[in-house]
Amino acid sequence: MTTTQQELFRFLEDRFACAQACTECARACALRASLVDPDGTEEQELVRRKGIMCAEVCDATCRVLSEQNRLDEHGIRVQLEWCRTVCLECAHAFDRWPGAEEAAKACRMCAQACTDFMATLN
Repeated sequence: MTTTQQELFRFLEDRFACAQACTECARACALRASLVDPDGTEEQELVRRKGIMCAEVCDATCRVLSEQNRLDEHGIRVQLEWCRTVCLECAHAFDRWPGAEEAAKACRMCAQACTDFMATLN
């Protein structure tokens, strides 16, 4: 995957940063989703479901990143792209709700971490 020691360090640092961002995003989304009234409007339910889905996808991505060599590079890239997409969708959903700014920020940071890590893959 990487050829030099410097590239290997960058790969591992980016992988760890991405896993950490996924963990933070999962926490923020799960917390935000729990604050939305499940008996609220249809739009509130959509935001709640997006938050739950984002937390689950981030959690799954973190697990993939913590497993050594379980997936090939293509599998990791697909997981990262899925996570990035879901995080951005969730951030857009949270943008419409006062008080959800921190969760939206965590989603965007996670999406960026996924993008950055994909850049280290060959």
